Amino acid sequence: MRRTGTTRRGALTATGALALGAVLTGCGGDDEGAGGKKPAHSGARPSTAKAEKALREKAVRDGAVLLAQYDLVAEAHPATAAGLVPLRAAVAEHGKALAPPRVEGEPGKSAPQGDEAAPAPPGPVSADPRAAVRELAVAERRRADGYGEALLSAGPELARLLASVAAAAAAHAYLLTELAEETAV
Repeated sequence: MRRTGTTRRGALTATGALALGAVLTGCGGDDEGAGGKKPAHSGARPSTAKAEKALREKAVRDGAVLLAQYDLVAEAHPATAAGLVPLRAAVAEHGKALAPPRVEGEPGKSAPQGDEAAPAPPGPVSADPRAAVRELAVAERRRADGYGEALLSAGPELARLLASVAAAAAAHAYLLTELAEETAV
């Protein structure tokens, strides 16, 4: 019987290539942008910190929307819940890892806790469990692509973290696609 579609080997190869490319991108020197004339710690640092904080905040918001989508699918289709629990837990951990570091004495909003951090995703959950799980796979692919694009503007440390999370999101997309095929209607 001829196999079609994505294979595990192909998905793992693509994920590894994405992670490797991201790590290599994140490890590039900062000297090129400054023309080699200024040290890396010169005046550009505060704007970089703001940009990284904004990237982290956006990643946390996107993760919260995805968590809410996982919850809605698991609630609407209890038969899929067992397969979604470990993936949802990983997305929650990614959100914790991507959260901006807290600085003592810094005024501002505290990080939302519990249900406050999970705004409802747009649109209702599909009545078909397979379609609902496929929608989650699409959301994970979109997340992986978004983090891949964010690597271009992130600093080395954040780029490595984003590469890891992007690779995990790509793996989640593959696993969700497989779960959708295995899900009974």
